[in-house]
Amino acid sequence: MAEALRVLYVTSEVFPLAKTGGLGDVSSVLPSTLRQLGVDARILMPAYPDVIARLDARPVGAPVPTLPGLEPVQLFQGILPDAVPGALTPVYAIASPALYARSGGPYADDSGHDWPDNAIRFAVLSKVAALMGCGAGPDDWWPHIVHCNDWQSGLTPAYLALADSVRARSVLSIHNLAFQGNFSPDLMPALGLPWSCFHPRGVEFYGQISYLKAGLHYADHISTVSRSYAREIQTPEFGFGMQGLLVEANDRLTGIMNGIDALRWNPATDPYLAAPYSSEDLSGKLDNKRLLQARLALEPDPELPILALVTRLTYQKGVDLVLGLVDELLEQPLQWAVLGSGDKAYEAQWRALAEIYPGRVGVSIGYHEELAHLVEAGADLFLMPSRFEPCGLNQMYSMRYGVLPVVRRTGGLADSVVDITPRSLLDGAATGFVFENANREELRACLLRALLLYRDQATWRQAQLHGMRRDFSWAASAARYLELYRTLQPGWSSM
Repeated sequence: MAEALRVLYVTSEVFPLAKTGGLGDVSSVLPSTLRQLGVDARILMPAYPDVIARLDARPVGAPVPTLPGLEPVQLFQGILPDAVPGALTPVYAIASPALYARSGGPYADDSGHDWPDNAIRFAVLSKVAALMGCGAGPDDWWPHIVHCNDWQSGLTPAYLALADSVRARSVLSIHNLAFQGNFSPDLMPALGLPWSCFHPRGVEFYGQISYLKAGLHYADHISTVSRSYAREIQTPEFGFGMQGLLVEANDRLTGIMNGIDALRWNPATDPYLAAPYSSEDLSGKLDNKRLLQARLALEPDPELPILALVTRLTYQKGVDLVLGLVDELLEQPLQWAVLGSGDKAYEAQWRALAEIYPGRVGVSIGYHEELAHLVEAGADLFLMPSRFEPCGLNQMYSMRYGVLPVVRRTGGLADSVVDITPRSLLDGAATGFVFENANREELRACLLRALLLYRDQATWRQAQLHGMRRDFSWAASAARYLELYRTLQPGWSSM
């Protein structure tokens, strides 16, 4: 029997252990799906509070030295809970109480301020990943491929490239190029990096150390989370100053669309719903609409279309465009369901709208997994007017739950949502509503078009069923990652 390809998946968050966004979901399901394909995939992450207990993890190996002046870290190994059934995905958790055992989130404290030592916290994650990639991990296991994600593990390819020993090949996935991990060059000695790599053909980016730039420069291959986003980040509009490097790296840049956790996001079996439903029987969706209206103190009228927003409340997500249309659209018979957090000014505006329009605007500030599922089940339209969206997951959740997404044609939204037209309805491809440019006028026109179609329930049902029958599971995407790994490790081409 052939030896399995070994992949270390390096990430700063993994659902259900730690999650702030889509990366947490991807980091849970992709490695587990790879294991179903015969890959020996394992996860490396920081041991935030409760991670070791939830993994039922045990210490493995001796303490590992990392950066100059820091105490060695201890690795713990356990099994990821609540991932793909039967996958039994091993997780290495880096225990360093001084760096990770603190209240708050992975990146910020309870008040939302970034941890001041984030540069060191995630350099340690990167360094441990590189040590494991060089065969200096806590046990006899070492990877052929080290798969890094975003700036938090962006120094890993640099540490690997600068190592003297035989090393694993590296892949860096860009989930959002806007977050780059840029820090003062004064940290170079503390990071254990030679000054010889502080230049544009290294880790330097406009006078700072950029963890993401380091990863992009040194990685053997770069992936990002949709085909359209792979093209967009090579342009000034979406490249955030790194478009030149990405144009140069075009021959080692691949766009692979994220999948979704089709077991956890399944209206037929979702434990958070009032009633199950499917494309064969949509009757339960009305029960979930009633429950959503009750949860958000909306008027109990099942005939009203519910426009939903579950998102980070930020400029990137086009929240300002939506806010500018709420008053006008409420002249029509409809309701709003909003769940999210982010910019405090946007949070305050949504709270104010809920007070001005009681029973018409329901708002929950924060993130609640159960409510996020209920919004998908109870809503009719889901808004994602993002200025850029590398992949997006909620448009796929929405289609699976029989909700029609309203999206801007960008990134993964362009790759996954087919605009409703007479031809796309006839072809069986129509799944939602798409507009081109991030402005209020085009969003308004798109929403009015959607609300008009809502009156034609036969056509609406047709589009619902198209979306519900699309396959957004991880199987196809994981297979593409396996193909990518094989190009870097050709010996596994016949696995």
